[in-house]
Amino acid sequence: MNRQRFLNRFILQQATSSAPVSHYLHSINKHQQPLKKAAVLMPLIQRENGLHMIFTQRALHLKHHPGQVSFPGGRYELSDDSLASTALRETQEEIGIEQDNIQLVGSLPSLTTNSGYHVTPFIGFVNSTEQVIIDRSEVKVCFEVPFSYVLDSNNFSKQYLVANRQRHFTYCCAYQNHLIWGATAQMIINLQHHLKA
Repeated sequence: MNRQRFLNRFILQQATSSAPVSHYLHSINKHQQPLKKAAVLMPLIQRENGLHMIFTQRALHLKHHPGQVSFPGGRYELSDDSLASTALRETQEEIGIEQDNIQLVGSLPSLTTNSGYHVTPFIGFVNSTEQVIIDRSEVKVCFEVPFSYVLDSNNFSKQYLVANRQRHFTYCCAYQNHLIWGATAQMIINLQHHLKA
């Protein structure tokens, strides 16, 4: 799939479809305190062999989800104009991609995580000439996965875990030596559903 084909499919479905939100993500997050707003970028980049999606692996010393594969993003700040601005700012801070070199094309339904965040995922195209510069205080490594691999539902399996003394499911996807699961995997599943709707 190339950039134009993705845009055609994504934008045509955006007004008429709503991807499902994982029951796992909602059922384990009945916090007494208000949820914190956050946003992530699901970055796409055109390569010679097709579209790729950019992922990060969180630094091991972080309080929330250390070492987990994620999309660049973070908590909404009052200085942010919008959640879209949050996603762009955090992407620049974490992996050095300039905001002016990202073209946002839309968003997916928000998810609630077990760390108390209400996360809105945005999809954007990164200029293919951009160079990743990792902030080691937040990111251990940055890597790309062919978008055709990400879109193949056969690469995802449903696994179960226990949280808050209840059994819940999460999607998992292995790529090379990386395991994509939890909210990140659910966002991808939602994108798959959106494009197939």
